[in-house]
Amino acid sequence: MRRLVSWLLACILGLGLSAFAQTTKEQTPSPDNTGINKRDKNPSQPTAGQQNENQPDREISRQIRRSITEDKALSTYAKNIKIITQDGNVTLRGPVHSEQEKKTIEAKANEIAGAGHVKSEIQIAAAKETKKKNP
Repeated sequence: MRRLVSWLLACILGLGLSAFAQTTKEQTPSPDNTGINKRDKNPSQPTAGQQNENQPDREISRQIRRSITEDKALSTYAKNIKIITQDGNVTLRGPVHSEQEKKTIEAKANEIAGAGHVKSEIQIAAAKETKKKNP
């Protein structure tokens, strides 16, 4: 009899935990990334998917990326900008933390691709406002 009661109790407890897990999972909202890449919807602006796959363009992008990632003064944020090369012309896109990071990345790209072959769409990310606690 004790075994039967213990077994029933274990089954009921297991079913209850399973139901709780399913309920909790259903209540979690799905992520919404629609606002993150609004600018990528503009067909006149290149995206990383439009990077040319010919050897010269890939090499220009690779050299710029290497130059940026080897610079210890740049933040990880700045090292993740998009570099899109099409027919020798480079477009830099994405956010950085400061004007100095923007200038550094642009200078590196100009040094590798040549002046007049770099279009900068780098944006300086707004600092997050800290909320003040009310006393």
